[in-house]
Amino acid sequence: MDFEPSTAAADHTKRMRAFLDEKVLPAEAGYESFRAERRGTPQEWDLPPVVEELKTEARGRGLWNLFLPSISGLSNLDYAPVAEVSGWSPTIAPEAINCQAPDTGNMETLHLFGTPEQKEQWLEPLLEGEIRSAFAMTEPDVASSDATNIQTRIRRDGDEYVITGRKWWISGSADPRCKIFIVMGKTDPEAAKHRQQSMVLVPRDTPGLEIKRHLPTFGYQDQHGHSELEFHDVRVPASNLLGEEGGGFAIAQARLGPGRIHHCMRLIGMAERAIDLMVRRARSRTAFGRPLADQGVVREQIAHSRIEVEQARLLVLKTAWLIDRYGSKGAATEIAAIKALCPRMACGVIDRAMQVHGGAGMSDDVPLASFYVWARALRFADGPDEVHLRTVARQELGRHD
Repeated sequence: MDFEPSTAAADHTKRMRAFLDEKVLPAEAGYESFRAERRGTPQEWDLPPVVEELKTEARGRGLWNLFLPSISGLSNLDYAPVAEVSGWSPTIAPEAINCQAPDTGNMETLHLFGTPEQKEQWLEPLLEGEIRSAFAMTEPDVASSDATNIQTRIRRDGDEYVITGRKWWISGSADPRCKIFIVMGKTDPEAAKHRQQSMVLVPRDTPGLEIKRHLPTFGYQDQHGHSELEFHDVRVPASNLLGEEGGGFAIAQARLGPGRIHHCMRLIGMAERAIDLMVRRARSRTAFGRPLADQGVVREQIAHSRIEVEQARLLVLKTAWLIDRYGSKGAATEIAAIKALCPRMACGVIDRAMQVHGGAGMSDDVPLASFYVWARALRFADGPDEVHLRTVARQELGRHD
C-alpha cells in the first residue's frame, strides 16, 4: 500500500487548504452571527448569504463535487486529504464545495440507480448546488440500526405508490432548499428478509408529507435541521421508484459505504483543528507559574491526541485504498472499523481540547462545543457503533472457523 499523495491529490489539497484559510475560516464569525440573530424565529433555517458566495468561489477554484470519482477524477484515496481539510469547518466548508451530507450519498445513489429522467430532474440540480435533499430511513418506533425492521409501508396502487409511516432524525429536511426525499420502506412484507424494502423519490411538496418537528441535538440546531416526518397516504408516480422493487436494502448498503468514509475523513479534520486550538491555548495561558504547555498533564493530553489522530488517519487511508481497488464490499470490515473508531477518537480529542480551554471550551467563542456535539452524533449516524463493531467481530471470528 502506498499512501503518498498523487499529483492530483496534492494539488487539490493545497488549493482546498488555501480556500479554507483565505475564505472559509474568516467567514465563520459572520455565519454564526447570522444564525444567532434568527435562532428561535421562523427564519432560523435561512441560509447565511456567505455560503452562496463561498460556493461561487469554490467553483472558480476548481473545488466542486470532488467526492464523486466519475466527475472529479479523484479516487477515494485522493479525496481523503481534501475532505479532511473541509472537516476543519464542518458546518461551512463541505457545503461550499458541494460535498456535504446527506446530499453526497443521495447524489451517489441517484448516479448509480436513478433513471435518466430521475437524474435530469434531481441529480443535475443537486450537482449544481441549486437544491438540497434528504434520506428518510430511520424510524422512531423500531430499532433502525437493523434496517430490516423498518415499518414504513410503500404500497403499489395502479400507477402510483402510496407511502404511510413515520421517520425521524432526517437530516437536512428543515432547510427550505431540501426539495427531494429518498424514502425507504417495505413494499413486500412477505418477501425474504433483505428483499422486503424499496426506495422511492418523494418531492417535498407532495400532499400528505408532513414535517412534524425539528429535533435539536444537545440543544443545538444546525442550519439544515434534523426532523421527524409523517407520511399520510403520500402518493407518488410508480416511476419514482429507485432501482427495482425489493432492492432498497442493497441500495442502502451501496449508499452508506462511501458516506461513512467521508464522515471519517471530516472527523479527522475536526480533530486536527481541535489539536491546533489546544496547542495554541496551552502556549498562551499560564497556571501555577508556568505555561500550560509546560504542565505534564497537558503535554500528555496533546501527545495522546496526536497519536490517536495519526492512527485513525492511517486506517482511513487504508480503507480508501481498499475501496478504490475492491469496492465498498471488499472494504466492508475496514469501513465498519473506521466508522466505529473515528467518532470516538474525535470525541476524545475534542474533549481534551475543551478541558485545556477551561470554561471557554464550552462557550461559542471557540468551535469545540459544537464539534463535540456533531462528533458524538456521528456515533449514531449511518449506523451506531454497535452495528459496526458487530461487523468487525463477525469478520474476525470467521477468520478462526
